[in-house]
Amino acid sequence: MSTNMSTNMSAADGGSPGIRRSGEHALLVETGGLRLSHRLDALLRAERPAGVAEIVPGPETLLVVAPGADLGRLSALLSKLLAESAAEARARPEGTGGDAGEVVTIPVVYDGADLESVAELAGLTVDEVIARHTASELVVGWLGFAPGFAYLTGLDPVLRVPRLETPRTCVPAGSVAVAGPYSAVYPAASPGGWRLLGRTEARVWDVAADPPSMLRPGTRVRFEAV
Repeated sequence: MSTNMSTNMSAADGGSPGIRRSGEHALLVETGGLRLSHRLDALLRAERPAGVAEIVPGPETLLVVAPGADLGRLSALLSKLLAESAAEARARPEGTGGDAGEVVTIPVVYDGADLESVAELAGLTVDEVIARHTASELVVGWLGFAPGFAYLTGLDPVLRVPRLETPRTCVPAGSVAVAGPYSAVYPAASPGGWRLLGRTEARVWDVAADPPSMLRPGTRVRFEAV
C-alpha cells in the first residue's frame, strides 16, 4: 500500500539510520545541519546517481526524489556520503575554508516601504540599516515558498525583525526584504509579509535561463547599495 507519509526504512529495505522513505519515490536524509545539507547536495549534483530526478536541500534535511532508482541501494550510497561529509566537517571546522560557494553581488536601491520601520525596530538609523545589510555576506540556505525564492542565511542579528502582522497582497518582483533570521529577493510578484528594504533589477528567477535560479543552495550573496 502506498503512502505519502515519511517512514523509517527497515533493514530489509536497505535503509540506514538518518534516512527515511518519503512517499513512494523519495528518500529524506536527516543531515542535522545546513552545512551537511549543502555538502551532500553538491556531491550528488557533481555525480548524480542514476534515477535521481530532484535534490532539495533544507536546513536539516535533504530530499532526494528518485523515481527511477533502487531506493535500497540509493539509501546505502547516501549513508556513505553523509558519513564521509560529517567526518570531513569534523576535521575542518566551519570557517576554515573549503566550503566557499559562488559569490553573487546584487545591486539594491534602498527605498523600501518598510526601511524606516525596520530601522525603528532595530534601534538604528536608516543609514545604519543599509550599512549592516550590505556588510553581511549571506549564504543561500534553501529555496522554497515560490520558484527561485532563496532563503538567505547569516543576516546581521540586529536586523532580525518580525514579519508584518498583515501580509501584503502583492509584493513587486525584485523586492529585497528581511524577516526573522533571513533576507530574500522576491523572484516574482506575489503576496508576502516580509519587510521591504529596497529593490533590485537583478533577475533571480528566469525560466529561459539554465539554471533558471540565479541563487542556488550554498551560493554566497552580497548586497550593494546603488
